[in-house]
Amino acid sequence: MKILLLSAYDAASHAYWHKGLVENLNQHQWTILTLPPRYFSWRIRGNSLSWAFSEREVLEQAYDLIIATSMTDLSALRGLVPHLASIPTLVYFHENQFAYPESGREYGNVEPKILNLYTALAADHICFNTHYNRNTFLAGCRELLKKLPDQVPAGIAEQLEQRSSVLQVPLPQNAYQPHDPQSEVIRLIWNHRWEFDKGPEQLLHAVQGLCDAGLDFRLDVVGQQFRNVPEAFRKIEQLLGPRTGHWGFVESAAEYRKLLQQADIVLSTALHDFQGIAVLEGVAAGAVPVVPNRLAYPELFPADYCYNSGDGETDSLVEAVSRYAEARQAGHSIPAPDISALSWSVMAESYNGLFNRVANMDTNMDRQKR
Repeated sequence: MKILLLSAYDAASHAYWHKGLVENLNQHQWTILTLPPRYFSWRIRGNSLSWAFSEREVLEQAYDLIIATSMTDLSALRGLVPHLASIPTLVYFHENQFAYPESGREYGNVEPKILNLYTALAADHICFNTHYNRNTFLAGCRELLKKLPDQVPAGIAEQLEQRSSVLQVPLPQNAYQPHDPQSEVIRLIWNHRWEFDKGPEQLLHAVQGLCDAGLDFRLDVVGQQFRNVPEAFRKIEQLLGPRTGHWGFVESAAEYRKLLQQADIVLSTALHDFQGIAVLEGVAAGAVPVVPNRLAYPELFPADYCYNSGDGETDSLVEAVSRYAEARQAGHSIPAPDISALSWSVMAESYNGLFNRVANMDTNMDRQKR
């Protein structure tokens, strides 16, 4: 099958996904177009313009299937390059613009949400990485459509729900490593982007709680960093003192995997996670997840691994880590949950089945029914 893949805002998680597709579904002939993950407002609105005029020759080739990320301005791109309108198209949602936490710097711009909606409507099928992602997208669409003043067609969200499915981003085989703890001291790892939506303030409170509890631990704080690092990280490093493990981004993939293997617990304090690949990679290397019982986590892990969110959240996290420490001290091991079902070796068949179903749709008949 000849497949055109469009990643309009090729952030790390998007690249992780499409590189996995090419590597694990290499029976297909792939053409990949990406745009860099910067200038968000321009990129999500301008990607159709950029590609229609700079990549027209590529776009006008014959394809059996188009796969586009939800950041792609698909309705405009199909208008600018009419050839694309006849090719079956799957849109994959790594995230949706309705469920992002507010940073306080927003200006009430509704356009990213409208673009998500239009792109979904322009697709023949839409796929989400978790049920949480799909549910918040559909709820957000319903809420937005209710606010529009007039001439809003009925049943849009219901139509999208009928054309949607859920298929997680799989983990590569090299993520599955034997657990290799190196110390009697409890080793924690927090391995997320250093941005407000990953909960650095919540992490600061948790570190304070763990220190106040007198727990002997080391904390690795790793992950992608950007120009503006939240102030909470400076306070966390200062508070940790000798409890600081590895601090900062890990350039070497092998070194990063080694840190995951050595970790006893992988932490999340996220305000936003549509799947939580960072946590899943920690679990694949044998770390026990300690994650909030919100976002996508409850559908990925049993309740015992999820601490209570909301009031008393810090206390709940500290209690979860303390229980692990007490169990280990008593000679009991708490196993990481089995997530082998999320590996590419297991999920490749499901992806291939989805691609075949969408590619074989009678798209003209399907569109007439909308």
